[in-house]
Amino acid sequence: MGVLGAGRWACSAHIPAWLRDPRCEVAVVCDVAPRLAQDAAREFDIPDAAGDWQAVVARPDLDIIDVVTPSSTHHELARAALEAGKHVLCEKPVAFDFRDTLRAAELARRRGRLTKLGFTFRYSPGVLYAKSLIDSGFVGTPFIFNGYEQNSQWLDPQTPLRQVDPNADPSVLHVSSLEGYGAPIIDIGHWWVGAGFRRVVGTMRNFIPERMVRATGRMMRMNIDDGDIFIGDYTNGVIGSIQTSYITIGNYPGIEARIYGSQGAIVCRLVEEGGVAETIHVATPADVEFKRLEIPERFYPAGGHPRESWRTLFYANLIRDFIDEILEGGGRNQGNFEDGARVQEVINAVERSFRDRRWIDLPLER
Repeated sequence: MGVLGAGRWACSAHIPAWLRDPRCEVAVVCDVAPRLAQDAAREFDIPDAAGDWQAVVARPDLDIIDVVTPSSTHHELARAALEAGKHVLCEKPVAFDFRDTLRAAELARRRGRLTKLGFTFRYSPGVLYAKSLIDSGFVGTPFIFNGYEQNSQWLDPQTPLRQVDPNADPSVLHVSSLEGYGAPIIDIGHWWVGAGFRRVVGTMRNFIPERMVRATGRMMRMNIDDGDIFIGDYTNGVIGSIQTSYITIGNYPGIEARIYGSQGAIVCRLVEEGGVAETIHVATPADVEFKRLEIPERFYPAGGHPRESWRTLFYANLIRDFIDEILEGGGRNQGNFEDGARVQEVINAVERSFRDRRWIDLPLER
């Protein structure tokens, strides 16, 4: 397989996870900044470093392409890799318009290729364990889902903000936290509830207007959503709420997912505290006090443990699952581009709700 992108996330999560699985070989790492690719190849003992992504995608010896580049490039690179007959892992989002992601998913189907989106937190041992409990009937009929993804990563306005457009119109509030932070918890909600949203209504807010922007190296007025909340009805009758922000005090990754049903409730908290990456608590009608459960070993990747960094721990599970799907060849493919399109459609609907000040019905027009 080949990795497109040799930045921080590629080197801290993606490449270590691929190297952790003996069933695959990282043959090349590519970056438009060749020195980054060379440094990554040297650090991880990867045979080849490249600067031309088109040449990498065209290589006949590669089965998988991993897209870990800036968001604005994801769609072009993912489509090119699918056209070249590769399986594709892509960081979120594939595209900012859900319809473009749907078209990429359809291309994958036509090509008979599997896709995987970087929904890191779907693959945490705690979230996987919770899903197994839900599937076993622990919560009974689900009633309510509450989801949060929030931490204080950019509470300090001097912390340089990545991947923003310094030329954006400051009179218009632009989507930021809703897309970058909302996607993973929306995905977990879909997965746990077993349905998508039927309608949503939400609001967004810019709490810290002046920020240091990495692209300019100076403080600028950035009218971006750094906090948001929306509620909605799922198609199976469950009601839900989602809250995301990167200016809420707390540690990484800041995920908390709660599901309440007729027979039980589960709270899964993915926040690195006291050296532990995640915790899971459950309660039943007969015992309403929530009790912490130990996560069974089978939900951890090889060599994984509760005190491992969430960055490597969760991504190792994602990579293991993708390789399983490819090698099994049975059609199983979770967290794929279709799931990504469903999540992006919700994000597009919530943004429309905020701008129109009304409930938005799903699905949106194709």
